[in-house]
Amino acid sequence: MANPTREDAWELLAEWTPSDALRKHGLAVEACVRWYAEHKFGIGEPELQTWCAAGLLHDFDYERYPDTHPLRGAEELRRLGYAPEVVEAILGHGDHTGVPRVSLLARTVYACDEMSGFVIAVAYVRPNRSLDEVDPRAVVKKMKDKGFARQVDREQLTKGAVEIGVPFDEHVANVIDGLKTIRTTLGL
Repeated sequence: MANPTREDAWELLAEWTPSDALRKHGLAVEACVRWYAEHKFGIGEPELQTWCAAGLLHDFDYERYPDTHPLRGAEELRRLGYAPEVVEAILGHGDHTGVPRVSLLARTVYACDEMSGFVIAVAYVRPNRSLDEVDPRAVVKKMKDKGFARQVDREQLTKGAVEIGVPFDEHVANVIDGLKTIRTTLGL
């Protein structure tokens, strides 16, 4: 398959990822990566599709192959003809792989991955469960609460902003804006 489309990426995610929660996480990261591509880095078509695929598919193999994630998924993406930039971004989206994030795309997927999940978690505990009730101050406050979303590595949240060269509060605001583009899908 040459140059898989966004629709191809969605079908792959849907095929490999049974849980609605992880599919929504893929959509959330895609929305944030897309927001950065369009609004911060001036990236348009066709490169935008590459960015979207990396965001959408970064965890697609997790439920099938949790012990080898994302290595097994990277093999499948290469087999299907995904761009090397997509594979590299997915391999580098977590610190556990040891794969360096050399491209802006890889650093952006890394920056948006945990932060999008954390922002959504903050929105879930707001009175109206709405992204409109989340701002950088609320996120920083929840980061200090070690019992809140304890599985999220706080260092990765701050390191992601550093890697893309965006001040932390601005990064949080950008992720919120990205998530708002799919708020209906997320129910927020």
